[in-house]
Amino acid sequence: MTRRLSLAGQLLALQVVIICVVLVGVAAVTVAQSTKRAQDSEGRRALAVAETLANARIFRDAVANNAVAYVRVAAESTRSVSGSASVVVALADRTVVASADPEQLGERIDLGESTVLQGRSWVGEQEFEGHPAAVAMVPILTGPRREAAGFVTVTRRYPSVLDGLATATPNLLTYLGLGSAIGVGGSLLVARRVKRQTLGLEPAEIAGLVEHRDAMLHGIREGVVGLDLRGRVTLINDEAIRLLHVPGDALGRTLADLGVRDELLEAFLHGDVERDRAVASAGRVLVVNRLPITSHGRAIGSVTTLRDRTELLELRRELDLTRHVTDTLRAQAHEFSNRLHTIAGLIELGEAEEAVRFVHRVSSSRSEFTAEVTSTVRDPSIAALLIAKASQATELGVDLRISPDSSLPVLPGELSTDVATVVGNLVDNALDAASVAAQRWVEVSVGLVDGEVEVVVRDSGPGVPAGMEREVFRRGVSTKDAAAGQTDQGERGIGLSLVHLLCTRRGGDVTATSAGGSTFTARMPADPALVAS
Repeated sequence: MTRRLSLAGQLLALQVVIICVVLVGVAAVTVAQSTKRAQDSEGRRALAVAETLANARIFRDAVANNAVAYVRVAAESTRSVSGSASVVVALADRTVVASADPEQLGERIDLGESTVLQGRSWVGEQEFEGHPAAVAMVPILTGPRREAAGFVTVTRRYPSVLDGLATATPNLLTYLGLGSAIGVGGSLLVARRVKRQTLGLEPAEIAGLVEHRDAMLHGIREGVVGLDLRGRVTLINDEAIRLLHVPGDALGRTLADLGVRDELLEAFLHGDVERDRAVASAGRVLVVNRLPITSHGRAIGSVTTLRDRTELLELRRELDLTRHVTDTLRAQAHEFSNRLHTIAGLIELGEAEEAVRFVHRVSSSRSEFTAEVTSTVRDPSIAALLIAKASQATELGVDLRISPDSSLPVLPGELSTDVATVVGNLVDNALDAASVAAQRWVEVSVGLVDGEVEVVVRDSGPGVPAGMEREVFRRGVSTKDAAAGQTDQGERGIGLSLVHLLCTRRGGDVTATSAGGSTFTARMPADPALVAS
Protein backbone atom coordinates (compact mmCIF):
# COMPACT_ATOMS: atom_id res chain seq x y z
CA MET A 1 0.00 0.00 0.00
CA THR A 2 1.60 3.22 -1.13
CA ARG A 3 1.95 6.08 1.31
CA ARG A 4 0.41 9.38 0.19
CA LEU A 5 2.72 12.34 -0.17
CA SER A 6 2.50 15.07 2.43
CA LEU A 7 1.37 18.57 1.53
CA ALA A 8 4.97 19.77 1.36
CA GLY A 9 5.90 16.80 -0.82
CA GLN A 10 3.00 17.39 -3.17
CA LEU A 11 3.85 21.07 -3.49
CA LEU A 12 7.50 20.24 -4.11
CA ALA A 13 6.65 17.62 -6.73
CA LEU A 14 4.21 19.97 -8.45
CA GLN A 15 6.72 22.79 -8.56
CA VAL A 16 9.49 20.48 -9.78
CA VAL A 17 7.22 19.42 -12.65
CA ILE A 18 6.48 23.05 -13.42
CA ILE A 19 10.18 23.87 -13.30
CA CYS A 20 10.97 21.00 -15.67
CA VAL A 21 8.30 22.16 -18.11
CA VAL A 22 9.64 25.71 -17.94
CA LEU A 23 13.22 24.50 -18.41
CA VAL A 24 12.26 22.40 -21.44
CA GLY A 25 10.53 25.45 -22.88
CA VAL A 26 13.60 27.57 -22.18
CA ALA A 27 15.79 24.93 -23.82
CA ALA A 28 13.58 24.84 -26.89
CA VAL A 29 13.58 28.62 -27.17
CA THR A 30 17.33 28.72 -26.66
CA VAL A 31 17.96 26.12 -29.39
CA ALA A 32 15.56 27.94 -31.72
CA GLN A 33 17.31 31.25 -31.10
CA SER A 34 20.71 29.61 -31.55
CA THR A 35 19.57 28.08 -34.84
CA LYS A 36 18.19 31.42 -36.01
CA ARG A 37 21.45 33.16 -35.17
CA ALA A 38 23.39 30.43 -37.00
CA GLN A 39 21.18 30.87 -40.06
CA ASP A 40 21.69 34.62 -40.03
CA SER A 41 25.42 34.01 -39.62
CA GLU A 42 25.48 31.65 -42.60
CA GLY A 43 23.72 34.25 -44.74
CA ARG A 44 26.29 36.87 -43.81
CA ARG A 45 29.12 34.41 -44.50
CA ALA A 46 27.69 33.50 -47.89
CA LEU A 47 27.46 37.20 -48.75
CA ALA A 48 31.02 37.84 -47.61
CA VAL A 49 32.39 34.94 -49.70
CA ALA A 50 30.46 36.05 -52.77
CA GLU A 51 31.55 39.67 -52.39
CA THR A 52 35.18 38.66 -51.90
CA LEU A 53 35.20 36.60 -55.08
CA ALA A 54 33.14 39.03 -57.18
CA ASN A 55 35.24 42.02 -56.17
CA ALA A 56 38.61 40.38 -56.90
CA ARG A 57 40.12 42.34 -59.82
CA ILE A 58 41.72 39.37 -61.54
CA PHE A 59 38.45 37.46 -61.26
CA ARG A 60 36.47 40.35 -62.83
CA ASP A 61 38.94 40.55 -65.67
CA ALA A 62 38.69 36.79 -66.26
CA VAL A 63 34.91 37.02 -66.46
CA ALA A 64 35.08 40.03 -68.77
CA ASN A 65 37.64 38.25 -71.03
CA ASN A 66 35.64 35.00 -70.91
CA ALA A 67 38.54 33.12 -69.30
CA VAL A 68 36.30 30.23 -68.28
CA ALA A 69 39.09 27.99 -67.07
CA TYR A 70 40.39 30.53 -64.59
CA VAL A 71 36.85 31.35 -63.45
CA ARG A 72 36.15 27.69 -62.70
CA VAL A 73 39.41 27.27 -60.79
CA ALA A 74 38.73 30.41 -58.75
CA ALA A 75 35.12 29.33 -57.96
CA GLU A 76 36.15 25.85 -56.84
CA SER A 77 39.05 27.20 -54.80
CA THR A 78 36.74 29.67 -53.09
CA ARG A 79 34.20 26.89 -52.31
CA SER A 80 36.88 24.68 -50.79
CA VAL A 81 38.51 27.38 -48.71
CA SER A 82 35.23 28.91 -47.40
CA GLY A 83 33.51 25.60 -46.71
CA SER A 84 30.50 26.63 -48.74
CA ALA A 85 28.17 24.05 -50.19
CA SER A 86 28.26 25.58 -53.65
CA VAL A 87 29.92 28.46 -55.56
CA VAL A 88 28.36 29.15 -58.95
CA VAL A 89 29.42 31.78 -61.48
CA ALA A 90 26.98 32.85 -64.18
CA LEU A 91 27.14 35.39 -66.98
CA ALA A 92 24.77 38.27 -67.47
CA ASP A 93 22.41 36.04 -69.44
CA ARG A 94 22.16 33.74 -66.34
CA THR A 95 24.21 30.99 -68.07
CA VAL A 96 26.32 29.01 -65.61
CA VAL A 97 30.01 28.97 -66.53
CA ALA A 98 31.45 27.62 -63.23
CA SER A 99 29.98 25.12 -60.81
CA ALA A 100 31.04 22.15 -58.75
CA ASP A 101 28.19 20.23 -60.39
CA PRO A 102 29.14 19.47 -64.06
CA GLU A 103 25.47 18.95 -64.98
CA GLN A 104 24.72 22.55 -64.00
CA LEU A 105 27.19 24.02 -66.52
CA GLY A 106 25.42 25.77 -69.41
CA GLU A 107 22.10 25.90 -67.59
CA ARG A 108 20.27 29.13 -66.91
CA ILE A 109 19.73 30.06 -63.26
CA ASP A 110 16.25 30.99 -62.05
CA LEU A 111 16.84 34.20 -60.10
CA GLY A 112 13.38 34.39 -58.54
CA GLU A 113 13.22 37.51 -56.29
CA SER A 114 16.91 38.28 -56.69
CA THR A 115 17.93 41.77 -57.88
CA VAL A 116 21.51 40.82 -58.68
CA LEU A 117 21.26 41.67 -62.41
CA GLN A 118 20.27 45.20 -61.39
CA GLY A 119 23.68 45.63 -59.80
CA ARG A 120 22.59 45.00 -56.17
CA SER A 121 23.65 42.15 -53.92
CA TRP A 122 20.90 39.83 -52.65
CA VAL A 123 20.71 37.39 -49.71
CA GLY A 124 17.91 34.89 -49.29
CA GLU A 125 16.97 31.30 -48.70
CA GLN A 126 16.61 28.51 -51.26
CA GLU A 127 16.36 24.76 -51.33
CA PHE A 128 19.68 22.97 -51.74
CA GLU A 129 19.67 19.19 -52.09
CA GLY A 130 16.26 19.06 -50.39
CA HIS A 131 17.22 21.24 -47.42
CA PRO A 132 16.94 24.99 -46.84
CA ALA A 133 20.19 26.90 -47.25
CA ALA A 134 21.43 30.47 -47.21
CA VAL A 135 22.07 31.91 -50.69
CA ALA A 136 23.95 35.11 -51.52
CA MET A 137 24.15 36.61 -55.04
CA VAL A 138 26.66 39.37 -55.79
CA PRO A 139 27.02 41.05 -59.23
CA ILE A 140 30.39 41.04 -61.06
CA LEU A 141 30.80 44.66 -62.12
CA THR A 142 33.27 45.42 -64.94
CA GLY A 143 34.21 48.26 -67.27
CA PRO A 144 34.18 51.99 -66.71
CA ARG A 145 30.41 52.01 -66.36
CA ARG A 146 30.44 49.24 -63.79
CA GLU A 147 28.00 47.06 -65.69
CA ALA A 148 27.09 43.57 -64.50
CA ALA A 149 29.04 41.07 -66.58
CA GLY A 150 27.68 38.23 -64.47
CA PHE A 151 27.18 37.27 -60.87
CA VAL A 152 28.47 34.92 -58.16
CA THR A 153 26.08 32.70 -56.22
CA VAL A 154 27.31 31.22 -52.92
CA THR A 155 25.23 28.64 -51.07
CA ARG A 156 25.83 27.61 -47.42
CA ARG A 157 23.92 24.90 -45.62
CA TYR A 158 22.03 25.79 -42.42
CA PRO A 159 23.19 23.90 -39.33
CA SER A 160 20.90 21.08 -38.16
CA VAL A 161 19.00 21.09 -34.85
CA LEU A 162 21.65 18.83 -33.35
CA ASP A 163 24.34 21.24 -34.49
CA GLY A 164 22.42 24.13 -32.90
CA LEU A 165 21.93 22.15 -29.72
CA ALA A 166 25.64 21.31 -29.61
CA THR A 167 26.47 24.97 -30.06
CA ALA A 168 24.07 26.08 -27.32
CA THR A 169 24.87 23.26 -24.91
CA PRO A 170 27.51 25.00 -22.74
CA ASN A 171 25.40 28.06 -22.00
CA LEU A 172 22.19 26.03 -21.90
CA LEU A 173 23.53 23.70 -19.23
CA THR A 174 24.59 26.67 -17.15
CA TYR A 175 21.20 28.33 -17.39
CA LEU A 176 19.30 25.10 -16.77
CA GLY A 177 21.40 24.23 -13.75
CA LEU A 178 21.04 27.68 -12.24
CA GLY A 179 17.30 27.75 -12.93
CA SER A 180 16.83 24.28 -11.44
CA ALA A 181 18.70 25.21 -8.28
CA ILE A 182 16.71 28.43 -7.81
CA GLY A 183 13.43 26.71 -8.62
CA VAL A 184 13.95 23.78 -6.24
CA GLY A 185 15.13 26.11 -3.48
CA GLY A 186 12.13 28.39 -3.98
CA SER A 187 9.81 25.37 -4.00
CA LEU A 188 11.21 24.18 -0.68
CA LEU A 189 10.71 27.63 0.86
CA VAL A 190 7.15 27.88 -0.47
CA ALA A 191 6.30 24.38 0.74
CA ARG A 192 7.70 25.19 4.18
CA ARG A 193 5.70 28.43 4.39
CA VAL A 194 2.47 26.77 3.27
CA LYS A 195 3.05 23.97 5.77
CA ARG A 196 3.44 26.52 8.54
CA GLN A 197 0.37 28.49 7.49
CA THR A 198 -1.79 25.36 7.37
CA LEU A 199 -0.63 24.40 10.90
CA GLY A 200 0.99 21.23 9.60
CA LEU A 201 -2.31 19.85 8.27
CA GLU A 202 -2.39 17.75 5.13
CA PRO A 203 -4.88 18.41 2.28
CA ALA A 204 -7.15 15.54 3.32
CA GLU A 205 -7.22 16.85 6.88
CA ILE A 206 -7.98 20.39 5.73
CA ALA A 207 -10.79 19.13 3.49
CA GLY A 208 -12.14 17.06 6.40
CA LEU A 209 -12.12 20.07 8.71
CA VAL A 210 -13.99 22.19 6.16
CA GLU A 211 -16.58 19.46 5.65
CA HIS A 212 -17.04 18.99 9.39
CA ARG A 213 -17.30 22.75 9.92
CA ASP A 214 -19.98 23.09 7.25
CA ALA A 215 -21.89 20.12 8.65
CA MET A 216 -21.77 21.53 12.18
CA LEU A 217 -22.55 25.08 11.06
CA HIS A 218 -25.65 24.09 9.13
CA GLY A 219 -26.70 21.37 11.58
CA ILE A 220 -26.97 23.40 14.79
CA ARG A 221 -30.29 24.98 15.75
CA GLU A 222 -28.78 28.37 16.51
CA GLY A 223 -28.30 30.95 13.79
CA VAL A 224 -24.68 31.98 13.21
CA VAL A 225 -23.68 35.11 11.29
CA GLY A 226 -20.08 36.24 10.67
CA LEU A 227 -19.39 39.84 9.64
CA ASP A 228 -16.22 41.59 8.51
CA LEU A 229 -15.17 45.09 9.57
CA ARG A 230 -17.30 46.61 6.80
CA GLY A 231 -20.42 44.82 7.98
CA ARG A 232 -20.49 42.37 5.08
CA VAL A 233 -21.63 38.79 5.66
CA THR A 234 -18.72 36.35 5.56
CA LEU A 235 -20.48 33.39 7.17
CA ILE A 236 -24.13 32.45 7.61
CA ASN A 237 -25.90 29.16 8.25
CA ASP A 238 -29.35 27.90 7.31
CA GLU A 239 -30.93 28.71 10.68
CA ALA A 240 -29.76 32.34 10.50
CA ILE A 241 -31.17 32.64 6.97
CA ARG A 242 -34.51 31.34 8.27
CA LEU A 243 -34.62 33.57 11.34
CA LEU A 244 -33.54 36.74 9.54
CA HIS A 245 -35.62 36.06 6.41
CA VAL A 246 -32.69 36.88 4.12
CA PRO A 247 -31.89 35.30 0.72
CA GLY A 248 -29.51 32.39 0.48
CA ASP A 249 -26.93 34.39 -1.48
CA ALA A 250 -26.21 36.66 1.49
CA LEU A 251 -22.44 36.17 1.44
CA GLY A 252 -20.56 39.35 0.56
CA ARG A 253 -23.59 41.61 1.12
CA THR A 254 -24.31 43.92 4.04
CA LEU A 255 -27.18 43.33 6.45
CA ALA A 256 -28.76 46.63 5.41
CA ASP A 257 -28.81 45.43 1.79
CA LEU A 258 -30.46 42.22 2.97
CA GLY A 259 -33.32 44.15 4.61
CA VAL A 260 -32.46 43.49 8.28
CA ARG A 261 -34.35 45.87 10.61
CA ASP A 262 -32.73 48.71 12.53
CA GLU A 263 -32.89 47.12 15.99
CA LEU A 264 -31.26 43.94 14.72
CA LEU A 265 -28.67 46.02 12.84
CA GLU A 266 -27.78 47.76 16.08
CA ALA A 267 -27.35 44.43 17.84
CA PHE A 268 -25.16 43.11 14.99
CA LEU A 269 -22.99 46.16 14.37
CA HIS A 270 -22.83 48.36 17.46
CA GLY A 271 -21.05 47.72 20.71
CA ASP A 272 -18.24 45.38 21.58
CA VAL A 273 -20.12 42.51 23.20
CA GLU A 274 -23.82 41.64 23.37
CA ARG A 275 -25.09 39.11 25.89
CA ASP A 276 -28.59 37.62 25.63
CA ARG A 277 -30.15 40.70 24.05
CA ALA A 278 -33.78 40.05 23.12
CA VAL A 279 -34.89 41.59 19.81
CA ALA A 280 -38.20 41.31 17.97
CA SER A 281 -37.94 40.42 14.30
CA ALA A 282 -40.68 39.45 11.83
CA GLY A 283 -43.06 38.31 14.52
CA ARG A 284 -40.44 36.34 16.40
CA VAL A 285 -38.33 37.01 19.47
CA LEU A 286 -34.60 36.47 18.92
CA VAL A 287 -31.92 36.37 21.59
CA VAL A 288 -28.70 37.87 20.20
CA ASN A 289 -25.16 37.21 21.42
CA ARG A 290 -22.38 39.11 19.67
CA LEU A 291 -18.64 38.64 20.11
CA PRO A 292 -15.89 40.52 18.22
CA ILE A 293 -13.10 38.33 16.83
CA THR A 294 -9.43 39.21 16.44
CA SER A 295 -6.43 37.65 14.74
CA HIS A 296 -2.88 38.39 15.93
CA GLY A 297 -4.22 41.29 17.97
CA ARG A 298 -6.06 42.84 15.02
CA ALA A 299 -9.86 43.07 14.79
CA ILE A 300 -11.18 41.20 11.75
CA GLY A 301 -14.94 41.18 12.37
CA SER A 302 -17.55 39.65 14.64
CA VAL A 303 -19.60 36.50 15.15
CA THR A 304 -23.24 36.74 16.23
CA THR A 305 -25.49 33.88 17.31
CA LEU A 306 -29.27 33.95 17.19
CA ARG A 307 -31.70 31.86 19.25
CA ASP A 308 -35.43 31.73 18.67
CA ARG A 309 -37.23 32.35 21.97
CA THR A 310 -40.74 32.91 20.62
CA GLU A 311 -42.06 29.72 22.25
CA LEU A 312 -40.48 30.66 25.56
CA LEU A 313 -42.08 34.09 25.28
CA GLU A 314 -45.49 32.52 24.86
CA LEU A 315 -44.87 30.33 27.87
CA ARG A 316 -43.62 33.33 29.84
CA ARG A 317 -46.76 35.25 28.97
CA GLU A 318 -49.00 32.42 30.12
CA LEU A 319 -47.03 32.03 33.33
CA ASP A 320 -47.22 35.77 33.85
CA LEU A 321 -50.99 35.70 33.60
CA THR A 322 -51.07 32.78 36.00
CA ARG A 323 -48.88 34.71 38.41
CA HIS A 324 -51.20 37.71 38.21
CA VAL A 325 -54.17 35.50 39.07
CA THR A 326 -52.26 33.88 41.92
CA ASP A 327 -51.15 37.20 43.37
CA THR A 328 -54.66 38.56 43.06
CA LEU A 329 -56.18 35.56 44.83
CA ARG A 330 -53.59 35.83 47.56
CA ALA A 331 -54.23 39.55 47.99
CA GLN A 332 -57.98 39.03 47.99
CA ALA A 333 -57.70 36.19 50.49
CA HIS A 334 -55.53 38.37 52.73
CA GLU A 335 -57.94 41.30 52.39
CA PHE A 336 -60.96 39.07 53.02
CA SER A 337 -59.28 37.60 56.10
CA ASN A 338 -58.60 41.08 57.51
CA ARG A 339 -62.19 42.16 56.95
CA LEU A 340 -63.53 39.00 58.56
CA HIS A 341 -61.35 39.68 61.57
CA THR A 342 -62.68 43.24 61.73
CA ILE A 343 -66.30 42.08 61.52
CA ALA A 344 -65.69 39.36 64.12
CA GLY A 345 -64.14 41.91 66.51
CA LEU A 346 -67.06 44.32 66.13
CA ILE A 347 -69.52 41.54 66.89
CA GLU A 348 -67.55 40.45 69.98
CA LEU A 349 -67.65 44.08 71.18
CA GLY A 350 -71.41 44.12 70.71
CA GLU A 351 -71.20 46.65 67.91
CA ALA A 352 -73.54 44.82 65.57
CA GLU A 353 -74.79 47.99 63.89
CA GLU A 354 -71.22 49.17 63.26
CA ALA A 355 -70.41 45.75 61.78
CA VAL A 356 -73.35 46.12 59.39
CA ARG A 357 -72.23 49.62 58.40
CA PHE A 358 -68.65 48.30 57.85
CA VAL A 359 -69.93 45.59 55.52
CA HIS A 360 -71.96 48.16 53.57
CA ARG A 361 -68.94 50.49 53.24
CA VAL A 362 -66.68 47.71 52.00
CA SER A 363 -69.29 46.45 49.57
CA SER A 364 -70.01 49.94 48.29
CA SER A 365 -66.30 50.75 47.78
CA ARG A 366 -65.72 47.52 45.90
CA SER A 367 -68.84 47.97 43.82
CA GLU A 368 -67.91 51.55 42.88
CA PHE A 369 -64.46 50.54 41.64
CA THR A 370 -65.86 47.54 39.78
CA ALA A 371 -68.52 49.69 38.17
CA GLU A 372 -65.90 52.29 37.21
CA VAL A 373 -63.74 49.66 35.57
CA THR A 374 -66.49 47.83 33.73
CA SER A 375 -68.00 51.08 32.45
CA THR A 376 -64.78 52.15 30.73
CA VAL A 377 -63.07 48.81 29.98
CA ARG A 378 -65.42 46.51 28.09
CA ASP A 379 -62.88 43.75 27.51
CA PRO A 380 -63.60 41.20 30.28
CA SER A 381 -60.03 39.89 30.61
CA ILE A 382 -58.46 43.31 31.06
CA ALA A 383 -61.31 44.52 33.31
CA ALA A 384 -60.94 41.47 35.54
CA LEU A 385 -57.20 42.01 35.68
CA LEU A 386 -57.61 45.64 36.80
CA ILE A 387 -60.19 44.67 39.45
CA ALA A 388 -57.84 42.01 40.73
CA LYS A 389 -54.93 44.46 40.79
CA ALA A 390 -57.03 46.74 43.00
CA SER A 391 -56.87 44.16 45.77
CA GLN A 392 -53.12 43.90 45.39
CA ALA A 393 -52.84 47.70 45.48
CA THR A 394 -54.94 47.85 48.64
CA GLU A 395 -52.62 45.35 50.30
CA LEU A 396 -49.62 47.55 49.43
CA GLY A 397 -51.41 50.70 50.56
CA VAL A 398 -51.48 52.15 47.04
CA ASP A 399 -54.44 53.94 45.50
CA LEU A 400 -55.14 52.39 42.09
CA ARG A 401 -57.11 54.72 39.83
CA ILE A 402 -58.72 54.31 36.44
CA SER A 403 -58.38 57.36 34.22
CA PRO A 404 -61.74 58.86 33.22
CA ASP A 405 -60.39 59.08 29.66
CA SER A 406 -60.24 55.28 29.41
CA SER A 407 -62.49 53.67 26.83
CA LEU A 408 -61.59 50.20 25.58
CA PRO A 409 -63.92 47.92 23.61
CA VAL A 410 -63.82 44.14 23.54
CA LEU A 411 -60.58 43.03 21.85
CA PRO A 412 -59.84 39.93 19.74
CA GLY A 413 -58.53 36.98 21.76
CA GLU A 414 -54.79 37.19 20.95
CA LEU A 415 -54.67 40.99 21.13
CA SER A 416 -56.60 40.89 24.43
CA THR A 417 -54.05 38.48 25.88
CA ASP A 418 -51.11 40.66 24.80
CA VAL A 419 -52.73 43.83 26.16
CA ALA A 420 -53.49 42.05 29.45
CA THR A 421 -49.83 41.03 29.71
CA VAL A 422 -48.70 44.59 29.03
CA VAL A 423 -51.16 46.07 31.55
CA GLY A 424 -50.27 43.51 34.21
CA ASN A 425 -46.50 44.06 33.95
CA LEU A 426 -46.75 47.86 33.82
CA VAL A 427 -49.14 47.96 36.80
CA ASP A 428 -46.90 45.59 38.79
CA ASN A 429 -43.89 47.84 38.20
CA ALA A 430 -45.94 50.93 39.05
CA LEU A 431 -47.21 49.39 42.31
CA ASP A 432 -43.66 48.48 43.31
CA ALA A 433 -42.47 52.03 42.58
CA ALA A 434 -45.41 53.77 44.29
CA SER A 435 -45.25 51.59 47.43
CA VAL A 436 -42.05 53.36 48.56
CA ALA A 437 -43.27 56.91 47.79
CA ALA A 438 -44.78 59.40 50.23
CA GLN A 439 -47.94 59.68 48.15
CA ARG A 440 -48.92 56.25 46.92
CA TRP A 441 -51.01 56.19 43.79
CA VAL A 442 -51.09 54.55 40.36
CA GLU A 443 -53.27 55.70 37.47
CA VAL A 444 -54.12 53.47 34.50
CA SER A 445 -55.50 54.63 31.17
CA VAL A 446 -56.48 52.23 28.38
CA GLY A 447 -58.19 52.99 25.08
CA LEU A 448 -58.07 53.24 21.31
CA VAL A 449 -56.01 56.20 20.04
CA ASP A 450 -55.31 56.76 16.31
CA GLY A 451 -55.99 53.16 15.42
CA GLU A 452 -53.82 51.75 18.22
CA VAL A 453 -54.51 50.27 21.63
CA GLU A 454 -52.81 52.69 24.02
CA VAL A 455 -51.93 51.76 27.60
CA VAL A 456 -50.66 54.56 29.86
CA VAL A 457 -49.58 53.78 33.43
CA ARG A 458 -48.49 56.62 35.74
CA ASP A 459 -47.21 56.30 39.31
CA SER A 460 -45.96 58.49 42.12
CA GLY A 461 -42.67 56.64 42.49
CA PRO A 462 -39.13 57.98 42.09
CA GLY A 463 -39.27 57.72 38.29
CA VAL A 464 -36.87 56.30 35.72
CA PRO A 465 -33.26 57.52 36.13
CA ALA A 466 -32.12 60.01 33.49
CA GLY A 467 -30.57 58.36 30.46
CA MET A 468 -32.24 54.97 31.06
CA GLU A 469 -35.52 55.67 29.24
CA ARG A 470 -34.58 53.12 26.54
CA GLU A 471 -32.19 50.89 28.46
CA VAL A 472 -34.91 50.03 30.99
CA PHE A 473 -36.62 47.85 28.36
CA ARG A 474 -33.60 45.62 27.81
CA ARG A 475 -33.59 42.19 29.41
CA GLY A 476 -31.92 42.20 32.82
CA VAL A 477 -32.02 46.01 33.26
CA SER A 478 -33.97 47.16 36.31
CA THR A 479 -34.13 50.21 38.53
CA LYS A 480 -35.93 48.57 41.46
CA ASP A 481 -32.79 47.90 43.48
CA ALA A 482 -30.77 50.93 42.40
CA ALA A 483 -31.63 52.86 45.50
CA ALA A 484 -30.55 50.00 47.71
CA GLY A 485 -27.22 49.73 45.88
CA GLN A 486 -27.78 46.11 44.85
CA THR A 487 -26.05 45.04 41.69
CA ASP A 488 -27.27 41.45 41.52
CA GLN A 489 -30.70 41.86 40.01
CA GLY A 490 -31.38 38.19 39.43
CA GLU A 491 -34.48 37.80 37.31
CA ARG A 492 -35.41 41.48 37.48
CA GLY A 493 -35.81 43.42 34.27
CA ILE A 494 -37.89 40.70 32.59
CA GLY A 495 -41.32 42.37 32.83
CA LEU A 496 -40.49 45.54 30.90
CA SER A 497 -38.45 43.54 28.42
CA LEU A 498 -41.49 41.35 27.81
CA VAL A 499 -43.68 44.44 27.35
CA HIS A 500 -41.22 45.84 24.82
CA LEU A 501 -41.07 42.59 22.87
CA LEU A 502 -44.85 42.23 22.74
CA CYS A 503 -45.29 45.80 21.49
CA THR A 504 -42.55 45.65 18.85
CA ARG A 505 -43.67 42.22 17.78
CA ARG A 506 -47.04 43.71 16.86
CA GLY A 507 -45.47 46.73 15.16
CA GLY A 508 -45.95 49.08 18.11
CA ASP A 509 -43.67 50.59 20.72
CA VAL A 510 -43.36 51.42 24.41
CA THR A 511 -41.76 54.51 25.95
CA ALA A 512 -40.92 55.72 29.43
CA THR A 513 -40.71 59.26 30.81
CA SER A 514 -40.20 60.78 34.26
CA ALA A 515 -42.08 63.87 35.41
CA GLY A 516 -43.30 63.72 39.01
CA GLY A 517 -43.05 59.93 38.85
CA SER A 518 -42.89 57.43 35.96
CA THR A 519 -45.11 57.33 32.91
CA PHE A 520 -45.06 54.25 30.68
CA THR A 521 -46.91 54.43 27.36
CA ALA A 522 -47.43 51.28 25.31
CA ARG A 523 -49.02 51.21 21.86
CA MET A 524 -50.08 48.25 19.74
CA PRO A 525 -51.84 48.50 16.35
CA ALA A 526 -55.46 47.33 16.45
CA ASP A 527 -57.56 45.62 13.80
CA PRO A 528 -58.99 48.24 11.39
CA ALA A 529 -62.42 46.65 11.78
CA LEU A 530 -62.19 47.13 15.54
CA VAL A 531 -61.21 50.79 15.10
CA ALA A 532 -64.08 51.39 12.66
CA SER A 533 -66.61 49.98 15.12
